[in-house]
Amino acid sequence: MDVLVTVVLVILVALVFDFTNGFHDTANAMATSVATGALKPRTAVLISAVLNLVGAFLSTEVAKTVSQGIIREGQDGIQITPTMIFAGLVGAVLWNLATWYAGLPSSSTHALFGGLIGASVVGAGLQSVDWATVLSKVVLPALLSPVIAGVIALVATYLAYTLTRNATTHGAATGFRHGQTISASLVSLAHGTNDAQKTMGVITLTLVAAGYQPSGSGPALWVVLACGLAIGLGTYTGGWRIMQTVGKKISDVQSPQGFAAETSSAATILVSSHLGFALSTTHVTSGSVVGSGLGKKLADVHWSVVGRIAVAWVVTLPAAAVVGALATLLASTSTIGLVVVAVLALLGGLAFAALARRRPVTRGNVDDEQPAAEPVSA
Repeated sequence: MDVLVTVVLVILVALVFDFTNGFHDTANAMATSVATGALKPRTAVLISAVLNLVGAFLSTEVAKTVSQGIIREGQDGIQITPTMIFAGLVGAVLWNLATWYAGLPSSSTHALFGGLIGASVVGAGLQSVDWATVLSKVVLPALLSPVIAGVIALVATYLAYTLTRNATTHGAATGFRHGQTISASLVSLAHGTNDAQKTMGVITLTLVAAGYQPSGSGPALWVVLACGLAIGLGTYTGGWRIMQTVGKKISDVQSPQGFAAETSSAATILVSSHLGFALSTTHVTSGSVVGSGLGKKLADVHWSVVGRIAVAWVVTLPAAAVVGALATLLASTSTIGLVVVAVLALLGGLAFAALARRRPVTRGNVDDEQPAAEPVSA
């Protein structure tokens, strides 16, 4: 009975993480479309929510990377317990909420993996983590994907402005705004195929660890549906704070740049999902926005903002790992320790929500110009 209660608790917290992943990453798909006026804020998040749900059903390769690749199996089966997974999820959720409050587009993926790795190392030892898989399917994609997406966006932006140089400004802008509706929708679909699967993998990992599902099996249909709905609902809430950063503070995005950034992001994420790479869609999108800014002649890129985002990228995995490790130390002591971790996590989440109310960012002011550092010409 204790194991069943812990598994249920883990599933609930996993779906909470999926929800935070949704509103944390809404900016990935829709920030540039909202910033250029191609889509109204509420329309944008509705489209994104629906397509995130659809994308969750298209592939399970990334889910298998999480459930079968990162945590090793020993002689007695998988070397992580539901309690450790719960502790890892706590680290991921709290980091997501902290960076959401700061308006930083950090990686929900790395927050999740950091939390799980920290919990697993403390609870089961260094050998419980498959470091080769972490390197090949998490770390390397994290380093390469934003560069690849950024270069594609840079070239696409340059070509877009070059090919439409003689077109009427109004006509070209209108055409690119219509194109953004399609490209932003593709990013949302791609996000569902990648990010929703990570939570599917965590729930599947929990069921395997608890003995409720055979080792090596993929996510059940109810897991796919639950994760798709959770990330879709999270996306619909908006995540306006991060959307404002991606759409307004990195670069002054115009419709051709938005179209180029979204198209390059969608292509990079879809290919990676097919290959089972659990990359960060946040890294890809932010890299694309920077590339689109550099691709426009005399475009402005706010490098101080980019610097803050880069620091968050570097810190995310180890920070979530530390929280996951500390939560494991406390939660593994007894049932009381597990309850204490759950209560502390709830209080932490409520604290971030209360702080955010002091400086709210909503669909009504997400497009407002915000003070930023002086731009540097590219």
